[in-house]
Amino acid sequence: MKLSILCLAVNAALLAPMAIAETKENTSIERIEVKGTYFNDYKVNNAKGAMRTDASLLETPQTVFVIPSTVVDEQLATTLGEVLSNDASLSPGSKQRNREVFNLRGFSLSSSNGYLRDGHQHWSHYQQPIETLERVEVIKGPSSILYGQSGPGGLVNMVTKKPTAKRLFNLGFDMDQEGSTRLTLDAGGALTESEDLRYRGVLVKQDVIFQRETPNQEQRERDRFLGSLVLDYDINDNTLVRFHYDHTNDHAGLDTGSWLDNDGNLIGDKKTIYDMSWAFTDITVENFGLDLTHFINDQWQVTLGYNEQYFERQRFESAPKKPSDYQVGDEYTSKPYDRFDDWQFKTAFVDFTGEVDLFGTQHNILIGANSLDYYYGQLRVKADSITHIIGGAEPMRPDITYKDDDTLYTSEFDYYGIYFQDLVTLNDQWQVSFGARYDMQSKEGADNESFLPKAAVLFHPSDEGSVYLSYSEGFEPQSSETVNDETDINFGEKIDAMTSQQLELGTKWQLLDDRLLLTASLFDIEKTGVLISEKIDHPDYDSRTTQAGSQRHRGFELSAQGAVSDTLFLMGSLMSLDAKYGEHEKYTGHTPIDAPELSMSLWSRYELSENLAINAGAFYEGERFANSANTITKDAYTRVDVGATYRLDFAKQEVNLRFNIENLFDKDYLIGGSDSNVTAADGISFRLAAQVSF
Repeated sequence: MKLSILCLAVNAALLAPMAIAETKENTSIERIEVKGTYFNDYKVNNAKGAMRTDASLLETPQTVFVIPSTVVDEQLATTLGEVLSNDASLSPGSKQRNREVFNLRGFSLSSSNGYLRDGHQHWSHYQQPIETLERVEVIKGPSSILYGQSGPGGLVNMVTKKPTAKRLFNLGFDMDQEGSTRLTLDAGGALTESEDLRYRGVLVKQDVIFQRETPNQEQRERDRFLGSLVLDYDINDNTLVRFHYDHTNDHAGLDTGSWLDNDGNLIGDKKTIYDMSWAFTDITVENFGLDLTHFINDQWQVTLGYNEQYFERQRFESAPKKPSDYQVGDEYTSKPYDRFDDWQFKTAFVDFTGEVDLFGTQHNILIGANSLDYYYGQLRVKADSITHIIGGAEPMRPDITYKDDDTLYTSEFDYYGIYFQDLVTLNDQWQVSFGARYDMQSKEGADNESFLPKAAVLFHPSDEGSVYLSYSEGFEPQSSETVNDETDINFGEKIDAMTSQQLELGTKWQLLDDRLLLTASLFDIEKTGVLISEKIDHPDYDSRTTQAGSQRHRGFELSAQGAVSDTLFLMGSLMSLDAKYGEHEKYTGHTPIDAPELSMSLWSRYELSENLAINAGAFYEGERFANSANTITKDAYTRVDVGATYRLDFAKQEVNLRFNIENLFDKDYLIGGSDSNVTAADGISFRLAAQVSF
């Protein structure tokens, strides 16, 4: 029944725009030129991360949702999670240890391979510096053909701000009711009279005071600094070189989340942090690299990119453990440790893109290769266990340091892949797209080779719309290339990478004189090759490990973004999801954690005058499970946000004043995470901001 409803919904989405297009073709409409402040800054026409070419969204045979910087600024977003809440296909997970976790189409996004920055695979084990971003592209479905190992749900591509020839100098300040502050500077312009050397720089100093409190009743705090610089230099008319560097230091008290009882209710106060006040995480991240673009001729260009990312983190943990039958006033145990992590990501790519006419058809061709060199090192020292009761005296910080560890755990691997893609225009109505990738990973005990195809067909009923059917694959290498348990009956057998396959039927339409982009899609994703170890009755062996495990997610998505009129702008999305484990060691037929059946989001702006605009948004998450056994459920919730912006001229400078209210109705709800690390939402929050443009 559910699939029938989804099919009817897609049919309606497919046929309604066609009817509108037909009406437009057969009706003479008087066009009125609009003169005023109208500017459609909610709608984006392309997302290069999806195809790695300049193909428009109408020519991209998969679902892509783009969140522009305008919306980020209007919402006064300070984390990537606040930005991604605008896409209903992304459900939030835990926020423990000063990082954010997300699911895309119900599949978890890995910090290692779920995120891109300007097309580079990006280690994302921290809260991203969103002040450097121009937009965020959410690329749905398996995308391994272009980016290598990645999960079935898709990828998040963060597109950074680029240098401008025009002088730019924006100074911003915002604060909330807790006393949190953020000071930002965004500057750019030409450094030479000929404008062949340009820059873009961003500086951020942020101090956050959270609503949640540690056991000694101190509010958790966070201190962050960001510095970023991008330089563009035109070597000649055909060649551009770009250098980028950014540095982030992020120090915060630890919060591993709240605890739930067996009925899914929050235990105790939503402000309670079980981590001690002396527990902290201190992160330093550096990214630097070069990109070069050269136009070989009018048809062909080559782009080369290289980036090095260094991520160092000290985490002094109190590591509280939730007792199975914990109630308010009970004692709980913590197992402190001091840990130092060192991640190093070195990525490179080369892309040749061009257009060729062959046998009366036009080909948009991509030929490329990319690589990743990965290193991880860890030092760790443990302390004796301690016990605590909320309301009692907080235990002293243990006298330990990771520097006393005389061992170093390391993990290293590298991979490279070569790929080909061709978007063939057969005529004004029909296009086909196909491609493939060969990928090889070199890792001690876990070498892997993969070959993946991709294919799609697109039909354009008119210049304003497209309908497509696409097939794509993805892969994720296992941690070992063979079964390495000597007590397993399949010991020594080769283990293949986990694979995923997606079939997607979708449509995209530019409506209201190309002001509004409407998309709809049906998707069916299956992940296979998951390891399952089962106990067996055998005189010589204890278990049997196979790759029979699977996971299947099917659903429907609908989104719209752009201008409804000269003064009303909106961005909204909806996802209906049926996510289930197939064959699984423990959870066959169960739904993964934080995979709601229904989720929706809506954000809007209404311009009352040239100087005054108001915003309103609503964000809905349906019921989700808090454990894989599906015995604990988090209730559905709707959060409502509002805001207003007023623009004025002061001393010949443009000043924008903004006031936002998040969680307008002060609703209590649970965001994401399991029963032992769930994120409890804050109460009503107020934020005031001012931005001056010089």
